[in-house]
Amino acid sequence: MLRHLRPALVLLTGLTLVTGLAYPLAMTGIAGRLFPAQAEGSLLRAPDGTLIGSALIGQSFTSARYFHGRPSATVAPDPADSAKTVASPYNAANSGGANLGPTNPALIDRVKADIATLKAENPADPVPQDLVTTSGSGLDPDVSPEAALFQVPRVAKARGVSEDVLRALVAGQIREPSLGILGERRVNVLALNRALDAQGR
Repeated sequence: MLRHLRPALVLLTGLTLVTGLAYPLAMTGIAGRLFPAQAEGSLLRAPDGTLIGSALIGQSFTSARYFHGRPSATVAPDPADSAKTVASPYNAANSGGANLGPTNPALIDRVKADIATLKAENPADPVPQDLVTTSGSGLDPDVSPEAALFQVPRVAKARGVSEDVLRALVAGQIREPSLGILGERRVNVLALNRALDAQGR
C-alpha cells in the first residue's frame, strides 16, 4: 500500500510547492519588476507624498466643486448595531452591488431622486445612465466621457471657471479602450479631480 501511496504523496507535495508557492512568488516578483505601480495597487500620491487613493477604486466626491463618480451600493457594519449595515460608498472591504431588481420600488425611487437632482444641476442635457446606476462592484473609479461632461456646468459654476476650460480638461482625461477594443472610453474621476485641483482654481 505504501508503495502505491508514496508516488501520489510526492506528486501532491511537488505540485503544491510549484503551483502554490513557486509560481505565485515568481509572478509577484515579475509583476513588481515590470509593472511596479500596478503591482502596488496603482496608488496616487500628492506631491508631498501623502496617499490620495488608488486609480482602481472610486472615491466619494460630494462637493459641487468636484466631478462625481457612479453611485456606490457598498455597505459597512452599523456602528450602533453590528447585526445591521449602513450605506458606505466605495467601501473596498465590502465590494458588491445593490442586488435590487429593476422593478424594486427602492431602486426606482432612488434612481428617480438621483435623476431629479442631476436635472436640476443640468436641465439642458439628458442624464447619462452611469450617473444613476451602480456598478457590480460598487468601486468603479471611472465614468463615461458623457457623464463627466454632463457635470461641467455644476463644477464650472461652483469654481467660477469657464465651461470650455473644463470641457477641455475632461477631453484630456479621456482614456480609450485598452488595445483599441477592450472596455469603453472612460474618465477616471480621481485623476480628473486631481487635474482640476492642479489648475489652482
